[in-house]
Amino acid sequence: MSRPFGPESRRLWSGWVLGAWGACVAAGAGCGYRFVPKDAGLPEGINSVCAPIFGNETAEPTLETLFTRFLRQELTRVGRLSGTGACDARLEGTVLWIGNSPTIAGNYFRIAAQARLRLVKDGQILRETVVGGSEDYLLGSGDILEAEANKQAALDRLAELLMRDGYDRLASTW
Repeated sequence: MSRPFGPESRRLWSGWVLGAWGACVAAGAGCGYRFVPKDAGLPEGINSVCAPIFGNETAEPTLETLFTRFLRQELTRVGRLSGTGACDARLEGTVLWIGNSPTIAGNYFRIAAQARLRLVKDGQILRETVVGGSEDYLLGSGDILEAEANKQAALDRLAELLMRDGYDRLASTW
């Protein structure tokens, strides 16, 4: 005589229940993930955004072009960058601060930056946010070119992360 609920079916059933319970806990925990339509987020009437070149309040040259490039890349990814020049609003940015320091781990350095983003329509600031973060990089084997390449790669990763976070903050409605 076979049992209808043998040990194998109990494992499958308990795994399913445990997975469903975990999903409910994650959904109720306020982890920041949510389902929204592609065009949700920006204020009513804003479908296309222009992203002029950033301002640069640091002594580091060319940061404005790096941050502008990653902001435009993010706007292209979400389908909001205006390609015709006719924009419903402008997304203005300024690189406020950049710093570089050693870490406690040997041969590693940390680069940190802060930027301000403003969503502007008809001369009025609709939304504003300041984003900041840091990224670690390896100095390398002592070759100055290797160290600079590693620093630039870390700065690229940091700028991309900050611009994605900045757009998400501006487009967030809650």
